[in-house]
Amino acid sequence: MELDLQPLNLPGVPTERPLLIAGPCSAETEEQVLSTARQLRAAGIHVFRAGVWKPRTKPGGFEGQGEAALPWMKRVKEETSMLTCTEVATPHHVELALEAGIDVLWIGARTSANPFAVQELASALRGVDVPVLYKNPVNPDLELWIGGMQRLNAAGIRRLATIHRGFSSFEKTIYRNLPMWHVPIELRRRIPDLPILCDPSHIGGRRELIASLAQQAMDLGFDGLIIESHTHPDEAWSDAAQQITPEVLSIILDNLVIRSTADTTESLKTLRRQIDEMDNDLIQLLSKRMRVCREIANFKKEHSIAVVQPNRYSEILDKRGAQGVLCGIGSDCIKTVFEAIHTESVRQQIEIINN
Repeated sequence: MELDLQPLNLPGVPTERPLLIAGPCSAETEEQVLSTARQLRAAGIHVFRAGVWKPRTKPGGFEGQGEAALPWMKRVKEETSMLTCTEVATPHHVELALEAGIDVLWIGARTSANPFAVQELASALRGVDVPVLYKNPVNPDLELWIGGMQRLNAAGIRRLATIHRGFSSFEKTIYRNLPMWHVPIELRRRIPDLPILCDPSHIGGRRELIASLAQQAMDLGFDGLIIESHTHPDEAWSDAAQQITPEVLSIILDNLVIRSTADTTESLKTLRRQIDEMDNDLIQLLSKRMRVCREIANFKKEHSIAVVQPNRYSEILDKRGAQGVLCGIGSDCIKTVFEAIHTESVRQQIEIINN
């Protein structure tokens, strides 16, 4: 099923790339919302985002002001002429947001991972002409990502865009959510007309990473950015570490290099970036594999088992060689790679056993 898309057509918003959306993680107080909006408008932002309802990982945290914050968003629009944007996770959220005149809705990563929840939102939006931004699911499942947008599109949502906010991982990395750029690149290949925005705030999780992530998204041809900005980030009630002041945001945007986009994503630079990202994934996987090998070494040490097990080594080479051929990789290449991995594994295991 292909997506039947129309341009977002956001009144008063410049159509040139990139589309810029900014605002605090959550709407905390009326003063905080309005002061942030005024400063962002002065910085040239035309779409103001703020979380009215905040789905939290654990109970007890600040979960947003809810319906009480909607009049604040209305004042933002009246006083600054900015469009307003907030997250909806239930049909009731949709009803309240539309009644309050919210201009753009977004569906969050936790919600987009649940087809039942997405279908309920799609049903609530049937017959409504409103732009919807759809965040990737928390897990890197491209079909699930596309499927959710198909549900919205089937309900009549034509002004549809998506947000790449990275993917959750239990591993500790420099990112809050792994960017895995090859996933949105494949999405662009599959659905060329779908606008893709990047959320460097949620990918990075730290404000010092926002500038480089935003630039990388622009280099990859993304259509826009959605960035969390707060007048006093360190005092924010949610996600303080990843928010920046409107002043810092203005500096980041002034230094962004916006290159013209090609007709296809299959440029040499894009392909090389895909290689870089996959190489990063390979290194992380090798690191995990070596960690397991070290655990095996401790077991061998405790039970006086020899480090090298020839039968196991031969089994690995045979299986991986056959698997490589099925995946279009020469068996000699696979053998060379796994011989190198095995050599490093043995080295680390010997080091542990001898200590």
